[in-house]
Amino acid sequence: MDIDAIGLAEPDCGPREIELVHAVLEAARWGDGPMLASFEQAFAGWAGRSHAVGVASGTLGLWMVLRAHGIGPGDEVVCAAHTWHQIAQAITLAGATPVFADIDYWSGCLSPEKAAARIGPKTRALLAGNTNGHPAAWGPLRALAAAHGIALIEDSTEALGSRYRGQTVGSFGDVAVFDFSAPSALCTGEGAMLVTDDERLAHELRYLRQRRLSDRGSVSVGARVPLQAGMSELTAALGLAQLAGLDDRLAVRKQVEAWYHAQMQSFEGIKPPYLGEDVDEVHWMLYVVHLGKRFTASARTQMIEDLAACGIETAAYSHPLHQQFFYMNAGDAIGRKRGVLPDTDRIGDRALALPFHTQLDADQIQYIVKTLKDTATNVGAGAAIYL
Repeated sequence: MDIDAIGLAEPDCGPREIELVHAVLEAARWGDGPMLASFEQAFAGWAGRSHAVGVASGTLGLWMVLRAHGIGPGDEVVCAAHTWHQIAQAITLAGATPVFADIDYWSGCLSPEKAAARIGPKTRALLAGNTNGHPAAWGPLRALAAAHGIALIEDSTEALGSRYRGQTVGSFGDVAVFDFSAPSALCTGEGAMLVTDDERLAHELRYLRQRRLSDRGSVSVGARVPLQAGMSELTAALGLAQLAGLDDRLAVRKQVEAWYHAQMQSFEGIKPPYLGEDVDEVHWMLYVVHLGKRFTASARTQMIEDLAACGIETAAYSHPLHQQFFYMNAGDAIGRKRGVLPDTDRIGDRALALPFHTQLDADQIQYIVKTLKDTATNVGAGAAIYL
């Protein structure tokens, strides 16, 4: 067993990825070509949506979604500060104001009840994510958005394959965002996909994505300035190959999850993974443990350093947005300081992400968990760990 190479996430590359990328390299077009069209069509079918639009990143994708909805300066979007990919940063980039609402402590997702308390006259949308793979409470969130006449945007970056009320994630928002950077189970290095059933919205998103060569002679096209945020043919080739093997990869990740669960029983106070009401299946993005109350944020940092010294890459699962310098100094908006979002603060201080990918074997998982237990004891806080 090589203990020097246990990364937090590792992409799964096989002959299919190599074949499709090689096909692009030999083709005449490396951008806005047939590979992207094939990936969009295949991903829309996988997600059960009518339209898919490939873009350069999840953050840029959400920026385009907000712009397509006319959301900008003077508008507010209610969202959670607890996040991994921080796609919510697009709200700020669009000139709108993110209003942070607290999460459900058990699922880690935006709480519908707490989000309702943050909705005001300037609120134009709800942005909710399927945190680390666990679906949000989409039934109540949909009802909340409908009651206030605002858009419901779904961040499904962390939850490929998870199911809620018989439907896969990505099918609940007016539009959903998938980001394919690491540690996604479908990894293309960079890139993202927007999916929706709204034909008008899909047309606007494609317009905003990029200005094509065929548009350069048009004066009217410049009426609304687009981005240069398209997905390359190389990225689409990787995506198409990764999508073809996604179900098999998710099955292997389930086996890795089972190895973790078996080894975690040695910890004091261990609790089984939480599955919320109406959740059918969860595919975790990372294997995340929550340290007990006796641990502090600084203790977690020490554990991360100790594990790195033992050849194991780990990370704080979330650095909550409201605790980051920009938002702490951005004004007096509700939810931009520590203490206002107690459950977010609590999880943000103690959530620790462990390696989780298809390259892991049972011996490596045993080594990771044993080392985790040793370092938990060494920091002087005992070994209480909660999944």
